[in-house]
Parts: sequence; structure tokens; C-alpha cells
Amino acid sequence: MASMRFFVGGVALCALMAVVSWAAHAAPPADSVKEWESFDFRNKTTTADQLKDLDETQLKYLRGIVFGKHGRVFDEEVIQNWLKTRSWYKPDPKYKVTVLNDNERKNMDAIKEAEWRKHKTVEPGDLKFYRDKEITREQFGDHTNIEWLIMRSEIEAIHGKRFDDQPWLQRFFEERYWYHPNANYAPGQLNDFERKNMATIAEAQKKQRKLALAPGDMALFQETPISAELLNGLGLYELRLLRNEVYARHGKKFHTAWLQQYFEEEDWYKPLPDYREPKLSAVEEKNVAIILGAEKRMHDDLTTKPVPKAELDNLFLEDARKLRYEILARHGKTFKDHWLNDYFRSFSWYKPDPNFSEATLNTLEKKNVATILAYERKAEKEANATAA
Repeated sequence: MASMRFFVGGVALCALMAVVSWAAHAAPPADSVKEWESFDFRNKTTTADQLKDLDETQLKYLRGIVFGKHGRVFDEEVIQNWLKTRSWYKPDPKYKVTVLNDNERKNMDAIKEAEWRKHKTVEPGDLKFYRDKEITREQFGDHTNIEWLIMRSEIEAIHGKRFDDQPWLQRFFEERYWYHPNANYAPGQLNDFERKNMATIAEAQKKQRKLALAPGDMALFQETPISAELLNGLGLYELRLLRNEVYARHGKKFHTAWLQQYFEEEDWYKPLPDYREPKLSAVEEKNVAIILGAEKRMHDDLTTKPVPKAELDNLFLEDARKLRYEILARHGKTFKDHWLNDYFRSFSWYKPDPNFSEATLNTLEKKNVATILAYERKAEKEANATAA
């Protein structure tokens, strides 16, 4: 028995020695990129061959070096925690992506492509590599609502589209090294692959959110009635788009700028030459009434019921923000953002009050504002950590 114990102990000892030996020779990810910390990314160019053997974590550290040399603070914890261990890293609260020169941007392209080749599924930041490739649902995997929105918007942002109706999204892309806003952007600049990929993203997100109906689907209901149950999971903003889509499908031109801009970006939209009200079928009129009823119930809930956190998780970040602003707008708040002011002025109930004070909100409204705001901050932090 003693010899058996010795044998087992000897095996354990050999195994332990092997682990110690491996640990002594295998460099942790941080140390394995140490040579890159002295690489002159501003004046030298990396090659695909130099990067091909680095794993995803090591490639993240390389991104950290390029940006970190300029003091960028990352929301992505893996990178930021590593940067804090580097003696050369000096966080700069005034950092802006404009400090990168053309050579650094080329190096970032090489690093991002190397990362893309390691990804098992498509992730935010990858869409530039699919401009001439169709992506299947399986390639996308599962993502948060924020990630779905970023990926769909990324296809348009590559062409320079601005997102002034979604300030956080515009800021997000302005912080991307590759983004160049284009005042002349038009949806027609997207190629067939990009359009198909955007449609796949929209359908995949709809399925993941377990939505029966979403903006863009009303062509299926021109002669088919909808039910209130089909609208479950949609936010106020989405419901308004859905309702107005009924009219847009008949070519209505909208006096409201944000609505007109939204539908002008849809391939199927063929506006009539004037602003006359299109004729709806009896079924469509009932569908509009059902959507209006859902909007009213959702608004009434903002003042009479706590906002469920599970409901917020189903919303896009900007939709949640509009929900919070609507609570304030119902009491007459005016907004610094011109798009928001135009958005609320498009509703008959909105009465701007220069003397607005949050003190006019009831206890439940204040609680809902706080709940939504907490969700926004958490979601925006997650969004900023999704891509460099």
C-alpha cells in the first residue's frame, strides 16, 4: 500500500513539475506582446504575416498599444486593465481619435483584419470585411440589442452616414478610427451584399427579441388584420414607425422631418408628388387604430406603473432614451438637441414650457426616469466596449 501511495504521489509530483515547467516557459498574453510596445506604429507598417500567430487577446493588446500611446481610456476592461500595468501608459481625458495619423490607421486596419480572421461569428467592427460577402444568420450568432444595432448601422457608417437622430450612436462612430462622415451619403450607395446583410441582421434581431412584428413588416398586413398581441415587445418609437409605415406604403410624404428622413432610406418607399393623404383600406384603418391603442397604453403606463427592467432590455438604447424624454416632454420640457425638439413637436400633445421643472413629475414618473437613465448608462458603457 505504501508503494502504491508513493507511485501515485510520484505521478502527482511529475505532473506538478510539468505544470511548473510549462508555466516557466509559456509567456502570458501580456508578456507575449512586450516586443510590440516599442514598435513605432506611427511610422512603421505591420504585415499580416507578423500578426497571424497572435491570438485574440494579444491582438486586443496591440490595439491597446496603438491607442494607449495617445492616452485613450478604454471601456473594454481587458485592454484597460492591461494598460494600467504599463509604465508608459498615461491616461489622457482629452484624447480624441483624430490624433492618429494615416500610418496608425493602416496598422489598425491590419490588426482588425487579423482579429476578424480569428472570430468564430461576426462581431461589431467586422462589417467592413463583408462588403462583398453575404452573411448567413448562423454567422452572426447571438448578440445584445446594442450589438445588433451597431452592426446594422456600421454597414451605413462605412459609407459615412450620420446618425444625428441617435446622438450616442453618432458619438460611437465618431470615436472609431475608420469613420469619415459624408454629408452626401445616400442609401443608394449600399451594394446588394450590404443590403442583404442589413436585412439578415434585422430579421435575426427580430427573432432573438421574439418579436412577431417590427418596422418594415407592414407590407404583409395591408389586407390582413393585426392583433394587439403581435405588438408585444415593441417600444413607443417602433410603434410610431409601424403606424406611419401604413401610410408610407401608399406613398405619403410627411411634413415631419424625422419621419420623412426615415422612410426615404427604405428601398420600397415611393413618395407621391404632393402631401395628399393616401386612401387606406378598412383593414389598414383598423390596424392603425390598434397600434395607436398600444401607444396610448404604453404612454399611460409611464405615469401609472413602474417601468419593468425586462421591458427596457428589449429596447434599443435610443428608444429607451426617447421613453425617458417623453416623460419629461409630457410636462413641457424643451431640449437642446434640435432633432429631439422636432421629434416631440410632431405630436399634438406636446406643449413646450419655458418654466419646466422636474418637480412637476409625480413620484412614479421620477422613479421611471431614474430606472431608464440607469439602464441607458449601463447600455452605453457596454456599447462603447464592443469595438475599438
